[in-house]
Amino acid sequence: MRYNRTARSRIFGPLLLVMLSACGDLELSHFSTDAYPEKLSDWELIEKNGTRIKLNKDAIVYALNTDLFSDYSQKLRTISIPDGQAASYDAEETFGFPVGTIISKTFFYPIDVNDAVLTQSSWSGDPEDIDTRFYRLIETRLLVRQTHGWDALPYIWSDNDAYLSVTGALKHLLISSGEYMDYLVPSKNQCASCHATNHTDGKILPIGPKARHLNRDDPVNSINQIHGWQDKGKLSGVMLPAPANAMMGDYSVSLEHRARSYLDINCGHCHNPHGSADTSGLLLDYNKYTPFEMGVCKPPIAAGSGSGGRFYSIVPGFAEHSILSYRLRSTNPAAMMPELGRSLVHKEGAALVDQWINSMSGECL
Repeated sequence: MRYNRTARSRIFGPLLLVMLSACGDLELSHFSTDAYPEKLSDWELIEKNGTRIKLNKDAIVYALNTDLFSDYSQKLRTISIPDGQAASYDAEETFGFPVGTIISKTFFYPIDVNDAVLTQSSWSGDPEDIDTRFYRLIETRLLVRQTHGWDALPYIWSDNDAYLSVTGALKHLLISSGEYMDYLVPSKNQCASCHATNHTDGKILPIGPKARHLNRDDPVNSINQIHGWQDKGKLSGVMLPAPANAMMGDYSVSLEHRARSYLDINCGHCHNPHGSADTSGLLLDYNKYTPFEMGVCKPPIAAGSGSGGRFYSIVPGFAEHSILSYRLRSTNPAAMMPELGRSLVHKEGAALVDQWINSMSGECL
């Protein structure tokens, strides 16, 4: 990898290096806020090597029990924690990560023979199975832990590298069905708006690295991720049993558990007691709330076009009369939820929430 000598002199503290082996492993770098590189490859965290993806040898690949929906894109997640340091476990909130931690999320799609993107994929979750002759890389988002907190950085892929774009982008992608979608690469500020899960202090926090999202086998080694991180010395203070959200397709658990897990990851970062949607009074993170707080027979604080003419967030037994279902199925920017990160309807997720609502008994008086 090539580095600009001047930029290197501005690197935050001593440059965090993971020693290269003789076979040429990537050498992880950590940059200061005023010296973020234009190219993703300069981080030596993830790069395109021929038609394959190459990761830093100390990058930990992980997955979530249920994903946040992003227009059916696939996501390769990694976390790199400085050598000799560990994250601190929390049973409910985001783990506490040391300065120097870098979290990456690479968005990509399988493509057909006409180079159109596919909204269904059989990807195993293993980065070694990503061959760019059959997959198109779209963007890689970094969350970088600095002394002042987390910085969000969007990098957009072009040919053999990805380039920093603090203003984001709108990519007009052809879908295999012959239709087009407008895929949003969020700006740095838009990244911050979703990751500021506490609206009061406005601090950016990772959303996925929580015990209930991570308590599952990793996609590469089939080892429980929390146990695996602990065994690697990358997670301290673990208290078992850890909570676990459900996977959408796990029919061995209750319908309510699957639906609430879906709403938690897709809506809970805003709809929580401290989030940006706290004034709505609708709480969708996975916690112990009353049915009313979760939307059952709850009228909206401010209706407007977002209600779709419906009177309650959830009408037991009637998803078609529920605001929650309406907003999950809308693509109108004034009504759809989540507000950012999608232009398509997540049909499977919306169907799961509808099924949950339709299973409820009771009536709104």
